[in-house]
Amino acid sequence: MEEMYKFLIGTFVLFLGIPIGSFLARLTKEELREGQKWFKLIIFASLTGALISLFLKNDALLFTFLFIMIATSRSLFSRK
Repeated sequence: MEEMYKFLIGTFVLFLGIPIGSFLARLTKEELREGQKWFKLIIFASLTGALISLFLKNDALLFTFLFIMIATSRSLFSRK
């Protein structure tokens, strides 16, 4: 039962990455144009870290990397 609560809290925090990423995209429009390659690198590194932490069965790292990936991708792809 405790694992389910941890999973639900982690999922809720992941969904918070969507509005946070959109907010950051609106706040920092000028950095998004110049740093697109760095944002893509952050997304790739976060995806790699999430996959590694999935195999290591480390939930805290998995949710952390997924949150970074979601927030960064929202910032990168919502700039239009």
